[in-house]
Amino acid sequence: MITIHYLQCSRSFRILWALEELGVDYQVEYYQRTSSYAAPESLKKIHPLGKAPILVDDDEVIVESAVILDYLQQEYDEQQQFKPPHPKEQRQYSYWMHYAEGSLMPLLVMTLVMNSVSKHVPWVIRPIAQRITDGVKAGFVRPRVKEHILYLEEYLAKHEYFAGDFSFADIQMAFPLIAIQNRLHGKYPNIQAFVQRVQQRPAFQHAEQKSLHSQCA
Repeated sequence: MITIHYLQCSRSFRILWALEELGVDYQVEYYQRTSSYAAPESLKKIHPLGKAPILVDDDEVIVESAVILDYLQQEYDEQQQFKPPHPKEQRQYSYWMHYAEGSLMPLLVMTLVMNSVSKHVPWVIRPIAQRITDGVKAGFVRPRVKEHILYLEEYLAKHEYFAGDFSFADIQMAFPLIAIQNRLHGKYPNIQAFVQRVQQRPAFQHAEQKSLHSQCA
């Protein structure tokens, strides 16, 4: 039996969604974040790093979103629906699977961290910390984020999905794009259209019903 160890407000949603697309039997173990937004220590009993998502299939423990998605596609996608069949599209598939976490998500995480720095320093140095983080965001983070958003907006102007037809690369990419879309409120119509397309998929909606998204801040 497949078990997904699902952490509230995390990349775990990707795996829940993929399992719904595959239509396989699975069970979910839910974990709430702590008051400091960290993962609970109990996740370290499953994997030493205590990060999510974690998939357990029989006795095998698998971590990292892209690795889990690749595993599920290889082992359970019997009709080969979720990875493109042609080499050129397969290269695009691999690119976007790595791009999501290797290039895009670090910038979004850096933005989140920078936005919270002043809340976690003594009040006496808070104004200094705020000026420093504002400078880093203005001089480095925001220009890089905008560069990536424009790149994605242009790509999605020419492609309905990221690697031919809908694939697990779209699940991988949807997580950061939904986060971006929630903050940009439709400013980039091609990104918005992609997000709306994937959110209309029955598997996405079933996963959302089973997720802890409703408890995210």
